[in-house]
Amino acid sequence: MQLKDFAIERYFAKYEFSAKYMLSSSDCDGFSMAEVLSLASEAEKKDWLNLKLGYTETRGSIPLRKAIQKHYQNIELDEILVTSPGEANFVLMNVLLSKGDEVVCMAPMYQSLYQIAKDIGCTLKLWGPRESDGVWTYSMADFEDLVSKNTQLVIVNFPHNPTGFSPNLEQYEMLIDVCRNNDVYVFSDEMYRFLDHRPGPCLPSMSDLYEKSISLWGTSKTFGLAGVRIGWLTSKDKAFLQKVENFKDYLSICSSAPSEILATIALNNLDYFLKRNLNKIQQNIALFSNFQNKYSHLFDFAPPSTSSTAFIKLHLNESAEDFAQKLVEETGIMILPSEAFEYGNTHARIGFGRESFPEVLAVLEGFLKENNY
Repeated sequence: MQLKDFAIERYFAKYEFSAKYMLSSSDCDGFSMAEVLSLASEAEKKDWLNLKLGYTETRGSIPLRKAIQKHYQNIELDEILVTSPGEANFVLMNVLLSKGDEVVCMAPMYQSLYQIAKDIGCTLKLWGPRESDGVWTYSMADFEDLVSKNTQLVIVNFPHNPTGFSPNLEQYEMLIDVCRNNDVYVFSDEMYRFLDHRPGPCLPSMSDLYEKSISLWGTSKTFGLAGVRIGWLTSKDKAFLQKVENFKDYLSICSSAPSEILATIALNNLDYFLKRNLNKIQQNIALFSNFQNKYSHLFDFAPPSTSSTAFIKLHLNESAEDFAQKLVEETGIMILPSEAFEYGNTHARIGFGRESFPEVLAVLEGFLKENNY
């Protein structure tokens, strides 16, 4: 299989480690190793100090899977498979899909969630959004029109990257009903799980609610621990997970032993990471709302209900990519243009998870004034 280049990751490769300011990152600032280890229980400290750097269990260590299990309602230990998030996407598509299969997926979308299916030779049907004054919505009626008995897989991402959209519980259950009535598998990307700015409980994992769903979560977004490179799939479909495990033997085989312990500590202290990250995201969203009030002629923005990102519409006499290139070259500020999402040329992703956000806005404002935007 020949895979098309990953546009988002190629764009980040160009600027992420050279640009001075990251205004488009979907993750939060990384926590230090020392801070994570300071949260460890006595048993976890002992495991860390006595760790031998050999192979780990293909499915993930028992302590790690027990820590994962605590954050689900109906998932058992043998319904959890630890893997890196990118590997999970790749393996899942190859296990479930064949050339000619029909796949329904959201758009815009993180490229690995649809590109692998496309390059396998599947037929993609895109569930597109509706946009009004910076507010993004996805119609359940539109979704129902797309899904049929011919659909092999539905791919959703809540909270959604890049728009920040999430359905309410009633809409979520409607979506599941449509899939159940058509006997369709669902791949639910939940990497931004719990990053919810709305009052009330967060959406449950789809793997807790629907027997033919596979949910993905990990340490990168919710926890601010992207460097740990740990994610996991949860599903009531044990036969499917066994196929993923078998396929994984040809790839990573197992996870990093130190990363498994760090992920275990993080999962056993979810509230610590979540509170810090949510507070930062919400403060930066408020700052950006005030900024948009001053420059409403340049872009549309409405505070997202969930996630650490927003997708803003630009009102410029140049493409988003041209604007982004000028911005990073003159100021060191990186934004992610919509061309990287294969979604036209008039939008850009903004990320709210960095402490430097107020400083970046000040530099951005200087750029806009200097160039008479």
